[in-house]
Amino acid sequence: MNGRSGWKRVRPESSGGAGSAGVARSAGVAFRVRFFAACALLASGCSVSGCHSGTTLAGAAIPQQKTYHLRGKIVSTDVSTGKVTVQHGAIPGFMDAMTMPYPLAQPNVISELHPGDMITAQVVVNPSSDGPLSAKLDQIVVVGQARPDTRPTVQYHVPQVGDVVPDFALLNQSGKIIHLDQFRGKVVLLTFIYTRCPLADFCPRMSENFSQIDQALAKDKAAYAKTHLLSVSFDPKYDTPAVLRSYGGAHTGRFTEEDFRHWDFAAPPVAELSKVEQWFDVGVTGDSSDPSSIQHSLSTLIVGRDGKVIAWYPTNDWKPAEVLQAVEAAAG
Repeated sequence: MNGRSGWKRVRPESSGGAGSAGVARSAGVAFRVRFFAACALLASGCSVSGCHSGTTLAGAAIPQQKTYHLRGKIVSTDVSTGKVTVQHGAIPGFMDAMTMPYPLAQPNVISELHPGDMITAQVVVNPSSDGPLSAKLDQIVVVGQARPDTRPTVQYHVPQVGDVVPDFALLNQSGKIIHLDQFRGKVVLLTFIYTRCPLADFCPRMSENFSQIDQALAKDKAAYAKTHLLSVSFDPKYDTPAVLRSYGGAHTGRFTEEDFRHWDFAAPPVAELSKVEQWFDVGVTGDSSDPSSIQHSLSTLIVGRDGKVIAWYPTNDWKPAEVLQAVEAAAG
């Protein structure tokens, strides 16, 4: 992260099913561009007061960082300025539909974006001490490629409702090999993280959401017995059982007293990592030896008692209360 950008090409995609949390997917060949690019609201005639649903007034409290979901089409790219102009739909709670340029922190990424590409992205808006807001594009995904000039090197599976989850083996926080099939008969809530993730809206947010759900389920003994939580690390070289035990105990709130009977923290073997990432549609770039370089997508699933996908959430905008309700309903 920290301004490092990465991209990769992926598989042909099919239309998203239930639980896709609003991320549209194309039916043709697509590729993903994953990067974190700083940008300002610099569209012609577009100021904060004109684009933001709530004008910042003198003396008013500066808003906290917020994240919004964007979907749109690239209109043009300007290599000389490092800007990409995007025609996007309305961003609820932030701005109306419009066309505006976004400057990129890494201008070389422009070579992978073309006019006509359909994209989705997370727009992270940060407060500024001098009044105007600044924003950045996060998790840009090309869902419709205008120039399908390359073949995907890696084929990613997009989880669909009804898919049978493979019986992957994982090494958990207790140094034991666990298999996904061993949770048959229970509803499993599964997500992907890595313990060194520095972005509050990504892995830490997933773990905090899971903590809230775990505590809520603990209040109902029947539901607690019929459910299980599983946080899977895609950084097995660093996230050893000892690291996962410490991280997990901190997030359950029981620290060294945690028995992990209801919530496992685990990682696949290095040799199996790519298979796990590809099946669950987790895109990861960067070098584990440099955690600041790691960039990744998100993937959270509800798996039914029969081992089949009930819902899939590929972004960070799902609400713990809504997922909790879905988990409880599936558990009966």
